[in-house]
Amino acid sequence: MKLTQNEIILWRKKIAVSLSVDRHSLGQVLARIGHCAETGQAVDVELKRFIKKLNYSCEQRSLRYASIPTIKYPEDLPIAERRDEIKEAILSNQVVIIAGETGSGKTTQLPKICLDLGRGATGLIGHTQPRRIAARTVASRIAEELGQPLGETVGYQVRFNETSSENTLVKLMTDGILLAEIQHDRYFSKYDTIIIDEAHERSLNIDFLLGYLKTILPKRPDLKLIITSATIDLEKFSQHFNDAPIIEVSGRTYPVDLEYIPALKDRDLGQSILDAVEHILALPERGDILVFHSGEREIRETASVLRKAQLPHLDVVPLYARLSLSEQTKVFSPHKGIRIVLATNVAETSLTVPGIRYVIDPGTARISRYSYRTKVQRLPIEPISQASANQRKGRCGRTSNGTCFRLYSEEDFNGRPSFTDPEIIRTNLASVILKMLNLKIGDIRDFSFLESPDNRLINDGYSLLQELQAVTKQSGLTEIGRKLCRIPTDPKLGRMLLAAEDEGALKEVLIIISALSVQDPRDRPPDSQEAADLKHRQWKDKESDFSTLVNLWRHFEEQRQDLSRNQFDRYCRQNFVSPLRMREWRELHHQLHGICRELKIKENPQPAGYEAIHRSLLHGLLGQIGCRRTAVDSEGAEKKQEKISKEFTGTRNRKFYVFPGSSVSKAPPPWLMSAEMIETSRLFSHHNAKIDPSWLPTLAAHLVKKTYSEPHYSVRNGQVMAYEKQTLYGLLIVDKKRCAYGKINPVVSREIFIRAALVEGGYRGKGKFFDHNLKLQDSLLNIESRTRRRDILVDDSVIFDFYDRLIPEDIVTLSGFEAWRKIKEQALKGGALKFLHMSADLLSQDNHCHPNISEFPDTIEWDGVSYLVSYHFEPGHVKDGVTVTVPIGVLHQVPMHLFEWLVPGMLRDKCIALVRGLSKPIRRNFVPVPDYVDKALESLKPSNVKLTEALGIHLKLQAGIDIQTDDWNQAFLDNIYRINFELIDESSCVLAMSKDLVGLKTQYREKISDTLARATTDTIEKKDLKDWEFEDLPEVYLILQKGLTIRAYPALVVEENVINLTLLDNQELATNRTLYGLTRLHQAIDLASVRYLKKGLLNGMDLQLKLAGLGGKEGLIQQIIDKAYFLSFLEGQVIPRNKSDFESRHAEGKNKVVSAANELDTMVSPWTSLIADIRREMKKHKLSYMETVQDIDQQLNMLFCDRFLFQTPMKLLQQYHRYLKSILCRLEKLHQNTNKEQSQILEIQGLENRLIEQNKLMGESSLATIAEFWEHRLLLQEYRVSIFSQALRTVVPVSRKRINLHWKKLQNLI
Repeated sequence: MKLTQNEIILWRKKIAVSLSVDRHSLGQVLARIGHCAETGQAVDVELKRFIKKLNYSCEQRSLRYASIPTIKYPEDLPIAERRDEIKEAILSNQVVIIAGETGSGKTTQLPKICLDLGRGATGLIGHTQPRRIAARTVASRIAEELGQPLGETVGYQVRFNETSSENTLVKLMTDGILLAEIQHDRYFSKYDTIIIDEAHERSLNIDFLLGYLKTILPKRPDLKLIITSATIDLEKFSQHFNDAPIIEVSGRTYPVDLEYIPALKDRDLGQSILDAVEHILALPERGDILVFHSGEREIRETASVLRKAQLPHLDVVPLYARLSLSEQTKVFSPHKGIRIVLATNVAETSLTVPGIRYVIDPGTARISRYSYRTKVQRLPIEPISQASANQRKGRCGRTSNGTCFRLYSEEDFNGRPSFTDPEIIRTNLASVILKMLNLKIGDIRDFSFLESPDNRLINDGYSLLQELQAVTKQSGLTEIGRKLCRIPTDPKLGRMLLAAEDEGALKEVLIIISALSVQDPRDRPPDSQEAADLKHRQWKDKESDFSTLVNLWRHFEEQRQDLSRNQFDRYCRQNFVSPLRMREWRELHHQLHGICRELKIKENPQPAGYEAIHRSLLHGLLGQIGCRRTAVDSEGAEKKQEKISKEFTGTRNRKFYVFPGSSVSKAPPPWLMSAEMIETSRLFSHHNAKIDPSWLPTLAAHLVKKTYSEPHYSVRNGQVMAYEKQTLYGLLIVDKKRCAYGKINPVVSREIFIRAALVEGGYRGKGKFFDHNLKLQDSLLNIESRTRRRDILVDDSVIFDFYDRLIPEDIVTLSGFEAWRKIKEQALKGGALKFLHMSADLLSQDNHCHPNISEFPDTIEWDGVSYLVSYHFEPGHVKDGVTVTVPIGVLHQVPMHLFEWLVPGMLRDKCIALVRGLSKPIRRNFVPVPDYVDKALESLKPSNVKLTEALGIHLKLQAGIDIQTDDWNQAFLDNIYRINFELIDESSCVLAMSKDLVGLKTQYREKISDTLARATTDTIEKKDLKDWEFEDLPEVYLILQKGLTIRAYPALVVEENVINLTLLDNQELATNRTLYGLTRLHQAIDLASVRYLKKGLLNGMDLQLKLAGLGGKEGLIQQIIDKAYFLSFLEGQVIPRNKSDFESRHAEGKNKVVSAANELDTMVSPWTSLIADIRREMKKHKLSYMETVQDIDQQLNMLFCDRFLFQTPMKLLQQYHRYLKSILCRLEKLHQNTNKEQSQILEIQGLENRLIEQNKLMGESSLATIAEFWEHRLLLQEYRVSIFSQALRTVVPVSRKRINLHWKKLQNLI
């Protein structure tokens, strides 16, 4: 069939009167038919189908036109008066801007005017409203005015609810619904007219729609666009649409009065509103009152204030978006009395609350503002613009005169901006950018927005999409981004859905994101909040608000399947859950479930666990995590759990708190994620859940910033490791994680590997070169340590350069080095195998001279024991200098003074330091010091005498100067001149390290005894001796233990009146203990004499002994017996070492015991009466001469110490009677010279106290030293006689000087 050009033109004209939705497809088919006809192809079949479809479309258009009802206009509306002018403008222009004041009727009449023009026949008349409640109520009003049932000629569509049919001509909807249709209808071909109402709100959807419509209008010349609002920037809108015509329509004729009542500073909002309400109630004209508020909390507070005021015939009802439909309907229902409607700005536009005569406008609202810096959606309470204030004023005066009370001044109003900032410059643009990229409608920066957004907001939108992995760095869509475009939710929620497949949690995540996309179904009515909270608690999860939503869903799904719809609705209301929102939730869940099937996202067959669910959610909330800050007190210690701060630190250094309504608010976890951050009074996180921070490095791998610190070589891993720190938008999520550093920075890693492994000794490979090189270095280091020099071994840089020249640049690990070394060694032959071996010449510095190593021996021999000597050169180190290793078994036989001589190589320096430490008057006699020391060293040989003593003698021989012990100032001697003693146990484990040999011996005395006990297998020790039941009693007993010859000293020791043969570690102690042990052993074999003496001694002395305070009679008798046996068998004689000597000694002295005891009895008895007299006198003077009494008491304690009779030599005991008389004489003359008495006490106490401090050494001192101890005591007692009772005279010459000279002698012996 051949087509003519005229036929094609006719069909094109007919297409122009078909349905708008069919025009594009019919035009394409016609073009294809025309092309085929020109090329001679058959087009009969396709032409018939085309004609059929065209005719059907035209018929449908005719039917739609015929269905337009008769239009009637309320003549009292201003817009009806100007309908002809508006019709003319619509017919003549593609875009018309109508500024209709509040009450002009523009919202309901414009769709009717369009119907009157025949619009709606070829396509729908789309009429957008900013809110769902407005879309429903406006649709109902228009249908009512047209006399049509809702859903036929006039329908509406909001999210999850559509009431319309194929015959619908006018469709009310939210601007979000119209925007969503771009996905499947890019040119809005379903519509022949679009009315954008309330354009002054400038929401993100409205601005995008206006920009998008401007783009497509040239391609849709048949499409009419009407933009309308009560308060609109007319010129800006007109210029945006190429100087579109403007029609301004006045409001209703009912006047609205304005009263400015600025709130007082000390009055809160609730009280100010109460004042305004009371003022209104006093007016003659009655009517309902509409009060605007910033939010639900303010509404509750004002309602509480009004109810407490108990104003008569007053009905207070709230109105806000979160109210259930039934609660919202109450506002529009008939009522009696005066109703006060407390509303948010939901009542500012579109909604007409009936009967409103008065409006109270506080002048503030919560304005959503997005901060591109903190990435937080803020909801600050701000002063509203003039346009918003006028919109609020327009809510009254609809049916009668009205009054608007503004709770701020007129000057404040005049200073406010004319219009509210459009949402596009105060919100995140990620979803807009994603839509535009998917629709390929150009760069957002070039898009024809009414007001272009800030580039910083655009960049922030791209940043969020990159965080979600929806776009590339080049701003191109990724596969994830293309899928997100098909999911009708926020991009962050969509990202969670896509991640749920990989985590195996799609079922649960579908529930959660559908819940987050709709209004919370849980109701908290103001009058039943506690009851609601109690009901809602059954679904709460303490760790996650998201799990709470899943619990809620599962519970009500079970109920929905078991109950009828009415029963289910009633059950919901009983549990304070909105049935409508539950249906919306389920509807969205169903929609998203279908989209998942389209995207082939698989559901998990089994319920997902906590981790899988929350890892899925975390994919979309990586920028909304936080960790709790731990409160720290002034000392830095963590406080108790209840005092831990509830402030969280989030990404980008945000500080926020968990919203009080969250289930995790009472016990916030250490880490959490939040679905939403909103700033009101402070920054709160909404919908929170505990997370494991270990999830973050994997999930946020594309976002984290990694920094590395402290690169170091790990001997265990054989490679260079570093500590990795990961931050997510500034929040520390990983700290000090060890990681391989070789691939991160190979240059630095190679240097560290060579330095740490090969130079510093961390190498653990199998190369023989390393042991060879290390031995060379150790030998030179040993020489340096001995000689305390650092100029023998080359520094590390030489060794580093040696390896650096040989090792390839790509070797950064031990495994890589070993592989290279083996290949290299296999390739080389002969001597070349030692290519990594160093030479002594390489490691030795050129300028050093080798010292005499023999002066720094490895061992020091003494008395058959070889002591290991080691050297360390590191000032400040505990082992710096010379260290002698002492096994604990021979600690007791270490010579006290031998190690003062150090080693030959250091002796000269120590002697020089000692001489230089002398006071200047002495030191100047030995100048030059080195010469005197060198001469002294020629004859000095190390021995177990004090070095200072030996050196002093030889210096005296040279200069004739006597150097006293106190002249040597060793306190300022460097520590390196004091030898270190390292004490080790049988397993060579170090027990202690000290320079104090005496302290070591004292501290480890018991351990030495334990060691001796363990070391003796065939021991000579015996217990509970009654006679000489052992062989000999040698002075020294040798024990062999692990190559050591340990000296022990047998002793007869009395322990709890039992005589034991025991090995001791101190010879003098063994001798002293044995003297008493032998005394008791003689008594053990002479029991008859002992019994006789116990009966006969100190007869009748019980009372005197008690008054004298000398202890029990039995104890003193035993002391007399011990002393008598000592005098009879041991006084002035050597200790018997075998049984025969002991027995012969016993036979010789046996007859002397009784007479010796009687003599002692005769000597002791008179003391008791003297002591009793002394104590009686002391009691008299106790308060008046306290210091004297205390001094005498100390003297008596020294004279009559424990076991005084046995220990005190007879020479001193024989003077006791005189000493006691001296004390009595002193007490008698006490009142004569008190001042002199005090100074004498101080003098004598100073002399005695130093002796008391040395008494503990008596037990381990030689007999000669002990004799000098007692001699010094004698001098002290005689000095007391010379001071306090000169008439009694002294037995030896005595003075303070003589006492001090004897003290020096005693000190030298100690």
